[in-house]
Amino acid sequence: MKFVTYLHNAQQYLGILDQQKGILNVVEAGKKQLGKELPADMLAFIEAGPNALDDAKKLLVSTQDWIDPKSVKILAPIPQYKKNVFCVGRNYKLHIEEGARARGVAPTYPPVPEFFSKPPSTVIGEGDEILWDSRCTQQLDYEIELGIVMGVKAKDISQKNALASVFGYTIVNDVSAREVQKAHGQWFKGKSFDTFAPIGPCIVTADEFGDPAGHQLVLKVNGEVRQNSNTADMLFNCQQIIESLSAGLTLEPGDTIATGTPSGVALGMTPQAWLKDGDRVELSIEGIGTLTNTVKKIA
Repeated sequence: MKFVTYLHNAQQYLGILDQQKGILNVVEAGKKQLGKELPADMLAFIEAGPNALDDAKKLLVSTQDWIDPKSVKILAPIPQYKKNVFCVGRNYKLHIEEGARARGVAPTYPPVPEFFSKPPSTVIGEGDEILWDSRCTQQLDYEIELGIVMGVKAKDISQKNALASVFGYTIVNDVSAREVQKAHGQWFKGKSFDTFAPIGPCIVTADEFGDPAGHQLVLKVNGEVRQNSNTADMLFNCQQIIESLSAGLTLEPGDTIATGTPSGVALGMTPQAWLKDGDRVELSIEGIGTLTNTVKKIA
């Protein structure tokens, strides 16, 4: 199943997304079909565990009450994060090589996943604008990434149990200010400006998505393909990432982990084609959908 958070008449709702039928309001359908109150928002739904998911599956038989997605505003699946979004840097070999080449250094491959994070203020949803402040950066870049959404509260998760701890998967655009990264000597600041983490448009449940390895990732800027790769090319797969991140660190339901980007970023191009005002960025991951945002220059 695919779950979305949407805005209708200034109210946020949790919905089930079906490509043919539209969006079904989880709370209203739960009352009508099951006679019970289901969780009203994405975080509460994930926290409710397998029972809530089983109830939601029963709602799919509904032949009515589906609404047109075009009639509502799709938000980030989790519009208000309680803590930072976790991210993995340098997790595709060709991306490591293009980054090293752009900086004039020899490529090195990390022995363990390299983590950083992006604060909740970076998160935006489908159709929202990526705000570009040219006073802060002239090197605005994009990065398509598979996002893991955790389903349980746990730490010290083994690779064997890692995928069983996942609620679902989504798309993350790890927007980056490259010269800010370089100036600060680390990733956090250059990747943490407001609106620098478009996420969505939905969360697809782990059972429907299947093995996270082997899914195609494609990013386009104004219709031009810039990134075209496959999650099978990760240096560290999702199981290894979860095991490494959760070692001594408690992960909670709804925690999102962006798993790194493949080659094709503007940094690695000749010439470097940085994002500009009005650029339309489309990210597609097989089995999830397409996340689209436009760049807006604000200064």
